[in-house]
Amino acid sequence: MIQIVPAIIPDSFDHLVKQTSLVKDFVDLVQIDVMDGKFAPEASWPYKKKSDSDFEKLVQSEGGFEYWEDLAFEVDMMVEKPEDYIHDWICAGASALIIHMGSTEKIREIIDIAEDKHVGVGLAIRPETPNEELDEWIPHVNFVQFMGNQKIGYHGVELDVKVVDKIKDLRNEYGELIIGVDIGVTFETAPLLVEAGANKLVSGSTIFKSKNIEKTIEGLAHIT
Repeated sequence: MIQIVPAIIPDSFDHLVKQTSLVKDFVDLVQIDVMDGKFAPEASWPYKKKSDSDFEKLVQSEGGFEYWEDLAFEVDMMVEKPEDYIHDWICAGASALIIHMGSTEKIREIIDIAEDKHVGVGLAIRPETPNEELDEWIPHVNFVQFMGNQKIGYHGVELDVKVVDKIKDLRNEYGELIIGVDIGVTFETAPLLVEAGANKLVSGSTIFKSKNIEKTIEGLAHIT
């Protein structure tokens, strides 16, 4: 069965909690997409302003994200120099950090910090970035996440079909690797992605715009 991960682009902390509440009974993992307005064009919570009191409380809390006892949270860090932010997200309770190729020159340092804190690391790669840039790091990370379009930071963006071949190539080279796809995951594209070798589908619009979230998640999980 394919792992299905709802993706949330939070407008505020309250928005994050509300969106999480809609899926918490149907998944065990949620992805939080955070953008700084530099690496990705538009800033999301908590980077819409210089400081956010809700995020500061979250970083300082002993528990973590709302529903943290039942869910794990991956943080997709669409930010420049993620090494400047990872400590906050680790303190907030992230189970894994997704680092984008091209966002930092300190991937090794991030991996070491995350490993020391027992936090996973995934590498995200866009369609225009050669797969070969992943080779050095794959032995040291937990998964790879293909971005389904060069345009990141938005829900409802269509899949760039060249990603399908990129998934096939990576699957042929790394048979046991967890390969996720984020952006453009729909009931129409999911069979192509799964056939190519993806075993983790990350979806925002398809899930949250659905009239029946439970059935949508279940349907995506059983695509072959």
